[in-house]
Amino acid sequence: MDFYLLAFLFIVLIGSVLVYVYYLKEKKEDLDSIKRGFCPKCHHNSIELVDQRSGGCSGPKLLSYECPECGYYNSFSVENDGSCSSGGCR
Repeated sequence: MDFYLLAFLFIVLIGSVLVYVYYLKEKKEDLDSIKRGFCPKCHHNSIELVDQRSGGCSGPKLLSYECPECGYYNSFSVENDGSCSSGGCR
């Protein structure tokens, strides 16, 4: 009985990892499309940066994009480049 439980848990673990990897691949493809200036959903040149947040010079930035034509909305956490305009970080 213990063998079947361990096998089931192993299958669930592997499935969870595969789903998460697929999710990250989709997010990367969406961000690449946005960097080229196109909405990943409707492929129009209408994607807009609606919110940008940062925890300072040394943390990730949270970028939120929205397409006014199709209603696509997504947020991305990207690495900060390490240079702030305030002069405190370089």
